[in-house]
Amino acid sequence: MSNGPGPVRLKGRSFLTLRDYNADEIKNILWVSADLKHRIKHEKQYLPLLQGKSIAMIFEKRSTRTRVSTETGFALLGGHPCFLTSQDIHLGVNESHTDTARVLSGLCDIVLARVYSHSTLEELEKEASIPIINGLSDLYHPIQILADFLTLQEHYGKLDGLTVSWIGDGNNVLHSFMMTAAKLGVHLRIATPKGYEPEGSMVQEAQRLSKQHGTQLVMTSDPMEAAKGSDVLVTDTWVSMGQEEEKKKRLKDFHGYQITKKTGSVANPDWTFLHCLPRKPEEVDDEVFYSPRSLVFPEAENRKWTIMGLMVSLLADYTPQTKMPRF
Repeated sequence: MSNGPGPVRLKGRSFLTLRDYNADEIKNILWVSADLKHRIKHEKQYLPLLQGKSIAMIFEKRSTRTRVSTETGFALLGGHPCFLTSQDIHLGVNESHTDTARVLSGLCDIVLARVYSHSTLEELEKEASIPIINGLSDLYHPIQILADFLTLQEHYGKLDGLTVSWIGDGNNVLHSFMMTAAKLGVHLRIATPKGYEPEGSMVQEAQRLSKQHGTQLVMTSDPMEAAKGSDVLVTDTWVSMGQEEEKKKRLKDFHGYQITKKTGSVANPDWTFLHCLPRKPEEVDDEVFYSPRSLVFPEAENRKWTIMGLMVSLLADYTPQTKMPRF
C-alpha cells in the first residue's frame, strides 16, 4: 500500500544532516519507521530486511540510546552490528579517516559514527562507498530529531501546524530541529541565554526554510516568551560531554531556564514535554519530567524504530505496508 508523497529513493545515500533531506524524504523515513513499528511491535511480524548485512558502529562518545537502539534494531532486522569504540579502532590516530572509510566499505554495508567533530563524518563520507549515518556530532544530532517527530506525530495525530519551543542551549540537537521543523510545517520558538545562541549559518538557513514553508520562527532569550502558545516544550542537557569544565558557569548562565509547570502555564492547554536524555533536574523538574505530559520515554523508545526506519531506507528497497500517517 502506498499513498505517500511520490517516489522517494534513499537507498545508498548517507545521512549526515537533515539539512540535506527535503520534506518528502523526511516524511518517507518517518513513514517507514511507523510501519516497521506497527508490523514488528504490534503485529509481531519477523522482517529480516537486513539479513546478511552488517553495520560498523563507531563511538567516540558513549550513549545509552544510540548504541542500544542501533544494535538491537539492526539485529532485529536480521543484520549484524559491530560496536567499535575509540579504543578498538583509534579513529584518525593509528589509522586515518580515509583509510578507515575505505576498509570499512569493504567489510560492512553501512556505518553509524558518533563523533566529536562533524568534519570526521564528512571525511568518512567522502571516502566511503557505503552510507554513513551521523550518530551525533558537534553540529547535528539528526537521528534524535526523527524520533522526536515520530513521537509527536503519534501523540497529536499530525505535525503540520504544531508549535515546538526549544528552551536551552543552542546546540547540535537544536540545529537539527532548525533544519527540519519548517519542512514538516512546524513552527519553532527558540529561547537561549545570550552567548549560547545557535550558529549564525543555522539561523540563516532556518529563516530561509521558515519563509519557504510558511512557518513561524521566533528567537529570544526569554523562556516564557518562547513557551507562549506552544504545543511542545523541549530542552536538552546544558553541559554536554566535553564541557564539564564549564559546568559552574553554564549553570549560572542558564538560571531561569528550568522547565516547570510555570513554564507550561503560558503554553497551550495540551502541551507536552520532550528531552533526548540523559536528563538532569536543573533542566526540568520532576513534576514535569515524570508527569503525563512528558513523552520522554516513548521518545526514547522511538529512537529504535526511527533508526531502523532510516537504516532500511538507506539499505533496502522497501515499501511500507501500512497507510502513511498524517503529517
